Amino acid sequence: MISQTLREARKYEDTMEAGITAEQRPEYHLSARVGWMNDPNGFSYYKGEYHLFYQYHPYDSVWGPMHWGHAVSRDLLHWEYLPAALAPDSAYDKDGCFSGSSVELPDGRQLLLYTGVVKQPQPDGGFKEVQTQCIAVGDGRDYEKYADNPILTEKDLPIGGSRHDFRDPKVWREEDGTYRCVVGNCTGDRDGKILLYKSKDGFRWEFVSVLAANNGRFGRMWECPDFFELDGKYVLITSPQDMMPKGFEYHNGNGTLCLIGSYDKETGRFMEETDQSIDYGIDFYAPQTILAPDGRRIMIGWMQNWDTCNLRDTERFWFGQMTLPRELSIENGRLIQKPVRELESLRGKAVRYENVAFADTIRLDGIHGRKIDMEIMVRPADPEKIFHKFAVRFAQDETYHTSVSFRPSESIVKVDRKYSGSRRAIIHQRRSHVDGKDGRLKLRIILDRFSAEVFLNDGEQVLTVTYYTDLSADGISFYVDGKAVMDVVKYDLV
Repeated sequence: MISQTLREARKYEDTMEAGITAEQRPEYHLSARVGWMNDPNGFSYYKGEYHLFYQYHPYDSVWGPMHWGHAVSRDLLHWEYLPAALAPDSAYDKDGCFSGSSVELPDGRQLLLYTGVVKQPQPDGGFKEVQTQCIAVGDGRDYEKYADNPILTEKDLPIGGSRHDFRDPKVWREEDGTYRCVVGNCTGDRDGKILLYKSKDGFRWEFVSVLAANNGRFGRMWECPDFFELDGKYVLITSPQDMMPKGFEYHNGNGTLCLIGSYDKETGRFMEETDQSIDYGIDFYAPQTILAPDGRRIMIGWMQNWDTCNLRDTERFWFGQMTLPRELSIENGRLIQKPVRELESLRGKAVRYENVAFADTIRLDGIHGRKIDMEIMVRPADPEKIFHKFAVRFAQDETYHTSVSFRPSESIVKVDRKYSGSRRAIIHQRRSHVDGKDGRLKLRIILDRFSAEVFLNDGEQVLTVTYYTDLSADGISFYVDGKAVMDVVKYDLV
């Protein structure tokens, strides 16, 4: 039975979607159908389609009472919008249906596990959220909330766990047919931890263990956890709030964290061995993964940052988009990310240059566009005289551009959008430390109207950035302080 609240949301998105043309959206990144989008939810493969739900406020292009938007795809690039899946219409989620995940049940139904939010009045006149875990079950199009919701409450928390920061369950099915999920939580002083729960049927759950704890190292509350096996290791990804910088590895604010290690299934303990950021750019948060039918572990994230949400066109009916799905692997103890191979099916005719020697700013015939896949290999013209700086500028005209630059003497890559046309004094630059002291660097830059994803050295690092420069600015130029040689191949994505 569809509630009146959900029926109204579906009617509204149907009506308002008609006012958004295809040219006003990204081409192959999923954006909000209307209104506001943040975290990916319920990323799954069900009945022959990839499903992606998302945190959603259809009524305005700013954050509001959370619904679940819904889209499906057969290739992870072309998305079809479906009606909103969840709305805050029940006593236990009346102030928001927050992030969660999904799993297929043995009877063929799809189970959505999500966080219900209720704001409780406080003695000082304010409100404080109480968060619980809830279930809805459906057929891939419509979902009915479970009669016994919520299924995890504060009584299911370990001693010291906060009922106000208890959210974002990620569920999976074990080989023996039982279920596990991880949930973000924290202590009373907001020190993050990831909790592990188990279930025999997906409906009745019990606490197992604290899978991992922050102990004051990486920010505070740990949101949006995901936990999976990859290339013989176990990987825990999460999005800590209020991080402090650690060299160029982590940045101030809300960031992302990847922990790689081992897992003891008997005790429910994860033993971390290495840590790293997931994305080193500006706009990336709350990633979620899926195990695809062909065995690939694929990740998608919200292509935005909580500290930069004012960088937007207030006249648009939508705000928020997802990253390209990325294939994950582990090499030399690091998480490696590459664009899904399906992207190559969109490549049009190649424009190719080899051994281009230059010593200032150059443009190359045929190298331009706002929907492209471009690979660059840059190296010193003279190995004994390494250049000081290399940069590629895109979404460029006489006034505006966004850039990625490389300083080999420091082994630093920087993404910079301060000249993209923003009038807001928000985060415009981010830097990362790369392996490039000999002056050689491989870049793959993927542009889609309002974003760039820069993959360095075959996915060792990724820097993601959004911008809203007018689409007429489609120039691309290359700059070097010193002398360099590069190879470039550009594909229009069609």
